[in-house]
Amino acid sequence: MPKAVALYSGGLDSALAILVMMKQGTDVTAITFLNHFGCDISDRSSCSKDPFAASVKFGFQVKLSHLSGKFLEIVKNPRHGHGKNMNPCVDCRILMLKEAKEFMNLLGADFLITGEVLGQRPMSQRRDCFPMIDKAAEVKGIVVRPLSGKLLPVTVPEEKGLIKRELMHGFNGRTRKPQMALAEEFGLTEYPAPAGGCLLTDPIYSFRLKDLLMHNKDTGYKDINFLRVGRHFRFSAGCKIVVGRNEDENNIMRSLADPDDCILEVEGFGSPATVISGIADDESIAVAASLCARYSDAKNLPEVDVAVSARGRKYYIKARPANNELTERCRIEKKKPAKAVIGLSF
Repeated sequence: MPKAVALYSGGLDSALAILVMMKQGTDVTAITFLNHFGCDISDRSSCSKDPFAASVKFGFQVKLSHLSGKFLEIVKNPRHGHGKNMNPCVDCRILMLKEAKEFMNLLGADFLITGEVLGQRPMSQRRDCFPMIDKAAEVKGIVVRPLSGKLLPVTVPEEKGLIKRELMHGFNGRTRKPQMALAEEFGLTEYPAPAGGCLLTDPIYSFRLKDLLMHNKDTGYKDINFLRVGRHFRFSAGCKIVVGRNEDENNIMRSLADPDDCILEVEGFGSPATVISGIADDESIAVAASLCARYSDAKNLPEVDVAVSARGRKYYIKARPANNELTERCRIEKKKPAKAVIGLSF
């Protein structure tokens, strides 16, 4: 029986690719690569469906591997560039295939499987990209893409008679109707919605990440994890202020904060947790207190007492809720260019 290692995201395409090859009699072990920019599998509320439902239902094993610092480095400096936002799709695919090959060799497997569909993604799933990616990852000829296999060059497993080309598919393009029909044939009903996995394709998150990398060359995972939550404000090159949007985010932010971080809140009112990341001096604390008051239930009061906690010390300062000018000036977001006004002088 041929053995294969499949790259498994938990999405529809990767699950179908595995099922197509299992139907041929291939013994498949799946590997899921984790990073700090994907759907958090430890928190089911962050995913629309259980990403491992298919593995449980159809009986294939899934191994987890965290790419950690390797992935962060290619996000910072992708050899093949970013996509529309901060997604380094080509370099990401090369890295995953390299890691999967090592796992394949460890298991003594014969080839790799991916759920890629020809023409589905403009950056990494073009006909000319597949050979380039496979060569860079040193997996030329041993990657089987069952959903588009009939449209692609013959692979080594096919040449050796390990798998049958006629039992693969010829899916092409961005429509998901063929995959959904195939899922129905297999009885696969639980799978996440498409295009919801990688935060690096999200324009708001990507702009926050660009700002972080611009101002912090030694970005750590705490900084990365903070990007998922809250409203983000840039006070200075060395200081950012994050304001929670609800109680769940408040709890996450408190858990992410270090003991030395400065945390603010308006006691006695519904209040966001407000964390200062970076230099917390009197001026930045005053601005953070103003922002905290602005997004609290005390926002309509002329002045409020804001609790400031840092390094085991707690004290109170008075703050006026921030006005629109301050929030818009400091908010980390892509600003729309101002429209020119003709015929007016100031």
